[in-house]
Amino acid sequence: MEALSDVAQYCSQLTREARAAARRLASMPGSVKDSWLLRCADHLEAEADAILAANEHDLRSAADHGLTAAQIDRLTLTRPRIAAMAAGLRQVAALRDPVGEIVEGGVRPNGLEIRKVRVPIGVILFLYESRPNVTVDAAGLAVKSGNAIILRGGKEALNTNRALHYVLQEALQECHLPPHSVQLVAHTDRAIVGELLQRGEEIDLCIPRGGESLIRRVVAEARMPVLKHYRGNCHVYVDRAADVEMAERIVLNAKCQRPGVCNAAESLLVHQSLASSFLPRIVNQLQAHGVEVRGCPETMRAGPHVRPATDEDYAAEFLDLIISVRVVPDLEAALDHIARFGSRHTEAIVTQDLEAARRFVQEVDAAAVMVNASTRFHDGYEFGLGAEIGISTDKFHARGPCGLRELTTTKYIVMGTGQVRG
Repeated sequence: MEALSDVAQYCSQLTREARAAARRLASMPGSVKDSWLLRCADHLEAEADAILAANEHDLRSAADHGLTAAQIDRLTLTRPRIAAMAAGLRQVAALRDPVGEIVEGGVRPNGLEIRKVRVPIGVILFLYESRPNVTVDAAGLAVKSGNAIILRGGKEALNTNRALHYVLQEALQECHLPPHSVQLVAHTDRAIVGELLQRGEEIDLCIPRGGESLIRRVVAEARMPVLKHYRGNCHVYVDRAADVEMAERIVLNAKCQRPGVCNAAESLLVHQSLASSFLPRIVNQLQAHGVEVRGCPETMRAGPHVRPATDEDYAAEFLDLIISVRVVPDLEAALDHIARFGSRHTEAIVTQDLEAARRFVQEVDAAAVMVNASTRFHDGYEFGLGAEIGISTDKFHARGPCGLRELTTTKYIVMGTGQVRG
C-alpha cells in the first residue's frame, strides 16, 4: 500500500487548488465548458487503445484485490463502453447549462428586484469503487455545472483512472480551463479519505458511490453534506391484473440484464392468484438464465432447486444472479413488504389495473417508481439527464439520478436603487 509522508499537506493542496479552480469555473461561459466536454469525448475514442491497456493491467490484478464477478464487470472497460462514455459526454454538452438560470423572482413594493439564481455548489469530493466509467461521468457533470471535483477511485481501478484522468487533463489544457478543475487522488493511502472527509470548510459536498460499507463510513466521518444511497434492494411486484407476458419480460430484464448494478431487481413479489400459473413459469425462466432463486414455501413448490428465503435474503442487495421471491395475498401485503425491506431506491409494479397502479405510485416511498417498466430504467442517461454522478435516496436537496441541476444550489441576487430598511 502506497503511503504519503504528509497526508494533511497533500489534502490541503488538493482542496486549496480545487477551491481556486471552482472560483474560476463559476463564471465560465457554457460554450467553453461544452467545448471541453466535446474534446474529452473525442480524446476518449482516439485514445481507446491506451485506456484499454491500462484497464487490462487492472483486470489482471482483480483476483489479488478479491473482487467479485459483479465488481469485475463494473471494472471492465470495452470499446462499446468507452463509446458510451463519449456519447454521455456529448449528451451532457447538448444539455442546457443550469448555471445562471433564474428559478424565480420579482419586484417588491419598495422597488427591490429579487432573483433566485442557480449557482454551482463549489468543490465536490467523489469517492467510488470499481467503476472507472464514472470517472468521466462525474468529471463531465461537475465541470458543466461549474464545480471543481476531487476524484478518489478504488485501488483496483487506479491504472484505468489515471489513463482517463490524463484524457480529461489534455482537454482542460486545450480549452484553457483551470487544470485543477478535475483532480485525481493518485495515491492509495487509506488515510487520505479520512483526512478529506474532515475538511468540511474546504469541500462543499461529498458523493460516495460504492458498497454500503463505504457509504456508511463516509456518513459517519464526513464533516460536509453527503449525497448518497446505501443499497439498491429493488422490487418488482406482479399484480393480479398483470399482463404475464409483459411481466416475464420485465422481471428477466430487471434481474438479468446487468445484475451487478444498483437498479437491478433483487426481489420479486407475485400476487397469490398467479401462484399456480405465472410463478412456476418465471421461476423456470430465471433459473434458465442462471439465477439462484430463494423463496417462500409457495415459491419452493413452484420449481426445483429453490432455496428457502430468510428475512436477510428479502433485505439483501445481492448484486449477483440471485433473487428473493415471495407470494403475497394482495397489493396491501406487497406494499407492506416493500416498506419493511425496501431501500427507497427503485420499485416497480406490473399491472393493467389503473387503481392498483395509482395506489402503488402514491404509497411506495422510493426515489423512482415504475409502472409496467423495468427497474433498470432508473438511470440518468435513460431519464435524459446525460450522465449521472449517482442516484440519491435522500429527501433533501436531490433525489433520484443526480445530473446537472442536482449539482447546483441557489443564491438570491437583490438589485436596488439605494433602498434602506426602516
